[in-house]
Amino acid sequence: MNRVKRQLAPYFLVLPGGLWLLLFFAVPMVTMLSLSLQQGDIVNGYRFTGHWQTYVDAVGDYKTQIIRSLIYGAIATLILIAMAFPVAYWIAFNGGKRKATYLFLMLLPFFVSFVLRTISWRQILTDEGPVLHPLKQLGVLPDNYHILGTPYAVIGGLVYNFLPFMVLPIYVALERIDPRVVEAARDLYANPAVAFRKVIFPLALPGVFAGVLMTFVPVSSDYVNSEVLGSSSTTMIGQVIQAQYLVNSDYPTASALSFVLMAVLLIGVFAYAKALGTEDVMKVAAR
Repeated sequence: MNRVKRQLAPYFLVLPGGLWLLLFFAVPMVTMLSLSLQQGDIVNGYRFTGHWQTYVDAVGDYKTQIIRSLIYGAIATLILIAMAFPVAYWIAFNGGKRKATYLFLMLLPFFVSFVLRTISWRQILTDEGPVLHPLKQLGVLPDNYHILGTPYAVIGGLVYNFLPFMVLPIYVALERIDPRVVEAARDLYANPAVAFRKVIFPLALPGVFAGVLMTFVPVSSDYVNSEVLGSSSTTMIGQVIQAQYLVNSDYPTASALSFVLMAVLLIGVFAYAKALGTEDVMKVAAR
């Protein structure tokens, strides 16, 4: 009896998480797949017809927004890496006993609602805001210069809102580096730049990999920043999906676009993992 309990124990431990994924991931995904293959309207209802043409039409109608979302996501992710790595590096190697305090201070603004933070960013970037207005008064910028409604505002909002998701995994990877390894590199006459390139950065790659996964996917599918900070020329695919679901009630098109976006993002993530060498990254993490 005890042997049977020991054999079943792992399955009972996995059961709550498995049921959660089944209820809130598998079932919605199957439902969304079914919706994407249905035809009809909100008045007369929808019925399953296996209409795959919806995918073709959706991609053809909104390929510009899909490509734009991927470009914004890639640019924002690269900026996030460039900004997050120095912050994580400084906290990991120079934070001392105050590491937890610095991390808390970095996360403190993100206890506020995502939407409220984005609206605050809009107020900062408005033409009469604290950034542009003084520069225009000083003649540094022309009077007709503006940031809101441009890709710069949208990408800036994306970077701001998702910065912790890049800092934290990189920090965790850097925190695990044995300082003696860095000291050994310097004892072997490696200058700081070489030590960083040959030792620190390769050991931090698992954190960079995790950070990219945690930022590129939600950034590319985000719709709040493009809605609040952008314009019709910066519409992202998340806005289109949101409008098709909640405004136009075109559930098949919205579901098809969701699956297309998910497929494109998965292909991008797998390509990134292949280029980076996932097995090598995992070996480094294991060490």
